[in-house]
Amino acid sequence: MIPALQGYLAAIGESLADSGTLAEAGAELGAVADLVERNAELLLVLVDASIPLPPRRAVLADLLEGRVRSEVRRLVDRAVAVVPASEVIVSFRWMADQLVLAASRPSGAHEPDDEPVLGKLAARNRVTGYAAAVFEDVSVGDLEEIEDQLFRFARVVEANRPLRVALGDRDLPVAVRQALVTDLLGGQAIPATVRLARYATRGGSARDFVSLLDALVESAATSRGWRVARIRAAAVVDDHQQGELAESLARLTGGPVELHVTIEPALLGGAVVEIGDLLVDGSARHRLDQLREHVLVTGAAASLFHEAPPAENGHPEGREDA
Repeated sequence: MIPALQGYLAAIGESLADSGTLAEAGAELGAVADLVERNAELLLVLVDASIPLPPRRAVLADLLEGRVRSEVRRLVDRAVAVVPASEVIVSFRWMADQLVLAASRPSGAHEPDDEPVLGKLAARNRVTGYAAAVFEDVSVGDLEEIEDQLFRFARVVEANRPLRVALGDRDLPVAVRQALVTDLLGGQAIPATVRLARYATRGGSARDFVSLLDALVESAATSRGWRVARIRAAAVVDDHQQGELAESLARLTGGPVELHVTIEPALLGGAVVEIGDLLVDGSARHRLDQLREHVLVTGAAASLFHEAPPAENGHPEGREDA
């Protein structure tokens, strides 16, 4: 199943478990699948990839309004949005089965490490899918706070080697790593931030933990219409400089950009800017490395000319006596 839908279902499933309605929601999802399969016209609309996505989502939204609980409507809408059209009905039944299975577990028997193992990219998509469901339930103000808290937590983990090793150790039980996250963030962050960081240890790749946190920061910014630019600067960047840089990056990306600045004196001067797949290294260290490489290459080339072996007649190769 699509990893993004797996993560989304995990988040909605937690809410349903809290209200004790997992089984009911599973039954409703199964009924939705039955309804679609019995209605040839509706089925054709949902599985026809040539029909634009908004109308397909709107048809189901209108049909299900007032008939099933809001969590089921959200799951159906997300499946239509992220699953290939030909597999939508299969995804409904898969989600229904997962909810019923979760409901059948004894109370408190939820396994913290029950997510299937995925590759790094797929696991990251699963975590951001989980985040998509969480972000739907928070205010814009909370989104901004979540973004800031996750960014600062990522930098703490990145700078603390023992902590980074512990959270990136896939041989350490998920429950232990989640407890560590809770201890670090508990009382310091809002519940949604803790929830996201805990799921990153369960749904993501352990060795990708810091990158997962950064991906969640980007997702939070995107959810409120912004993109995140990570700035590593050799010295403090004042408000005026940040404003000019944000304006330049906004023109480059075509939308508002939020700067997250960290200070790294080892860069010696200048800054490194990362935004999405774009990397601009304007640091003094980078320029020195380039200069050093240029000097080495130039020196090596010069030695080839000045140390050419003599020809057999005792004169440099390629020359003859007049």
